[in-house]
Amino acid sequence: MTDLASIDLRPAVAEQPDPLLFVTVSGAHLYGFPSRDSDVDLRGVHLLPVEALVGLHDPEETRSRMWVHDGVELDLVTHDLRKFVRLMLRRNGYVLEQLLSPLVVHTTAAHAELAALAPGVLTSHHAHHYRGFANTQWRLFEKNGELKPLLYTFRALLTGIHLMRSRQLQADLPTLLGEVAAPDYLPDLITAKAAAEHAASTEIPAERAAQDVQQLHAVLDEARAATELPDTATAQEALHDFVVRQRLTEAG
Repeated sequence: MTDLASIDLRPAVAEQPDPLLFVTVSGAHLYGFPSRDSDVDLRGVHLLPVEALVGLHDPEETRSRMWVHDGVELDLVTHDLRKFVRLMLRRNGYVLEQLLSPLVVHTTAAHAELAALAPGVLTSHHAHHYRGFANTQWRLFEKNGELKPLLYTFRALLTGIHLMRSRQLQADLPTLLGEVAAPDYLPDLITAKAAAEHAASTEIPAERAAQDVQQLHAVLDEARAATELPDTATAQEALHDFVVRQRLTEAG
């Protein structure tokens, strides 16, 4: 698998035109099943200057860059802080996983402050996000029969179940397997995917996988019905104040 420790990711941070609050690693590395030929998904938040938001030009609220470094494909996507926070408030599990990722490339005090506000956006409706992600990946698995979307399907469902039960966001599949009841063949699938990013799923019959996925959907329903998570976010005003303060501080 791609060894993150062997890659100098600092230039990706240094070359950005505006300050970065954080850059973390997401994707298969965060989910705990990277392959030896996996690319590295870098995600983060940049802070646009005030003039970029109040002038006539459309602001670069999202920036993307892909390049190859020492034979490894790197994919960097950052959002302006305001857009990122709005995504947080739209029950978007992706951005929360990026914010809370333990695989940190670049961090700041503002990153820590924003992460501390994350529990205030978690709601029972995040179950819908993880259900939707699982359904999308399952449809992809039905088309190409690859391990990657199959593992993504299980990972999304288990993350959603764990979140509903514990009110904690956990994206690492091997860790989830120790905390949520799941099919016993998943460790073998993780091992098989480590050999190749687009390996075909030959370890388990599709019919059995379909039954297990449907069962986990039912468990997610039960977990959502019993969750102590609120129906609405509680941190909206605190996040508003945070975004304003960061923008004005940057403006000097």
